[in-house]
Amino acid sequence: MFQVRIHGRGGQGVVTGAEMLSIAAFLGGRHAQAFPSFGSERTGAPVVAYCRMDDKEIRLREPIMQPDALIIQDPTLLHQVDVFSGLKKDGYILINTTRSFDQLGLGEFVQDFAPGHLLMVGATELAMKHVGRPVPNVPLLGAFAALSGLITLDAVLAAIQQKFRGAVAQGNMEAAREAYASVKKQAEEAETHHA
Repeated sequence: MFQVRIHGRGGQGVVTGAEMLSIAAFLGGRHAQAFPSFGSERTGAPVVAYCRMDDKEIRLREPIMQPDALIIQDPTLLHQVDVFSGLKKDGYILINTTRSFDQLGLGEFVQDFAPGHLLMVGATELAMKHVGRPVPNVPLLGAFAALSGLITLDAVLAAIQQKFRGAVAQGNMEAAREAYASVKKQAEEAETHHA
């Protein structure tokens, strides 16, 4: 079973992001489940949502305490909430920012993680560019598909079409595509450096 915990703030589409991730996993032939952690759902308040995916039926219902991947939609949460709590040592970290791990004060923390499991994507900028709203959830799903290989870009695009209509769907699809392509490009450049 692969477990993803998504941290963000109210109004950033955290819960919708988890739902779309589970739809994409389901479309890829997996069993999936998504659910929010209900706290204060005020705009701007910290929000957590969860997504599990597996090749067999998922019976667990409790919150994810030891995630295989973290998607952090708002980097300001890094120093306010223990977002890394329980993260497995071979886990994935995807943060919505254009800054580096060192610039975020996380250089030492992530040094034991596999470099290919660490990723920064300016998802808010991509959302503004393609959707006109600072909602980073969809570009982060495109980035997560490229980073993890657990879901395909096609499944993410299909999930977008199930959730949105018209220009919003189109813009989100473009944002997801661009995020996916940018991550694939970063991965290729990293491999060239290590080769």
